Order: sequence, then structure tokens, then C-alpha cells
Amino acid sequence: MRLSGHKIAVLMESDFYEPEILYYQRRFPEEGAEVHFLTRLWGADRITFQGHEHRMPFTVSESFEDIDEFALRDFSAVIVPSGIVADRLRYTEDPKQLPPASQFLRRAFADPVIIKGIICHGMWLAAPVPGLVRGRRAVVHNNLLGDLRNMDGVYVDQDVVVDDDLVTARTGEHCHLFARTIIELLASHPRGLPATSWSTPRLTGQPPAAALP
Repeated sequence: MRLSGHKIAVLMESDFYEPEILYYQRRFPEEGAEVHFLTRLWGADRITFQGHEHRMPFTVSESFEDIDEFALRDFSAVIVPSGIVADRLRYTEDPKQLPPASQFLRRAFADPVIIKGIICHGMWLAAPVPGLVRGRRAVVHNNLLGDLRNMDGVYVDQDVVVDDDLVTARTGEHCHLFARTIIELLASHPRGLPATSWSTPRLTGQPPAAALP
């Protein structure tokens, strides 16, 4: 299996997009990867979230707050999904403090070996730390164009965009292209090699990138 030995983290909260999460739950293991769904547990052992479209229940028992620097390095990719997950996760009790989930994302961005996957409205989670995407090429849902530009990101009108260790996708409907890109990146390069030294996989039928002002 091409991704044997790889671990992929997917952040979770309520109002997730069910087809996307179910796709990740099955597709990555097909390639041999472990998928870990992480959330903020608020002191509980587990939390059952509800999907946005069909109110599908999904129980999560792993917390990103329990992952130290050594455990974080075990992950090959960290994914922020679509739906309202990112908006729920970016809550902070103290306005002077970064949301814990944004802190976790910042730690992942600090390691160029970890692929950061952000799809659709997932970019909301980066908003409290705009420097994460400053000058980076990315695509977001059309509703977040202003958000990306306010973070000084470079919008690219393409369904999936790869900028070194950052992979972004337009909407949850593009989760299959998004997942395939992450799979190809991880399968084509040795684990532990910074993404800045990788060449970008080209998907069949993918149009050339067009950066817009």
C-alpha cells in the first residue's frame, strides 16, 4: 500500500460535510494510511458531532490538545475540512489568546515536512494567524475570497492548488481531487523530506494555475 506508515489528522467539529468526512474515512486507509479524527474534547472522553446536511452523528475520542511536538511529527498531513468545522474550532474563551485549534494549525505549519490540507471554508481556522498563508498560493470557497485576500494570500482560480506543503481545494465537492493530490504527494516522496523540495503532481484534466489579484 502506497501510504503504509503514514498518519493523517483530520480536524472535526459539528456541522461537518458528511460526504467529505466519509470519503476521507475510507479513501486514505485504502492506501494504507491511518486516519485520526481530532477535536477539542473539553475534558470529555468523547464527543458525538452532527453533520451539516443530514445531521449524521460522528463520534471523536482524540484531542489535538494532547498532541505534543513529538507526536505531531508522526503525522504526514493535517487536514482542515469544509463545512462549519473551522468556524466552530476557532472559538476562544479569551480574546487575547489564539484559539487552541489555530495554535495547533500554527504548529503544523511550522513543520515543512507535514502537508497542510485546507479545503473550502477550512481557511477560517487560519484567519487568527494570517501570517500562515501570507504570500501563499491558495484557493478557497468563493465566500472566503475577501478573507484570503485580507490574509495576504494569493488567490488561484483552480479546484486544487499546491504551494509546497500547503494543499487547498475550492469546496467540499472537490474532496476527491483534494484527497488524491495529498495521496500522490505523500506516495511520491520519502517521508521526512520537506515539501519545498518536492515537485507538484499534475492531475489529469487539471487546468493551468491562474493567479488573480
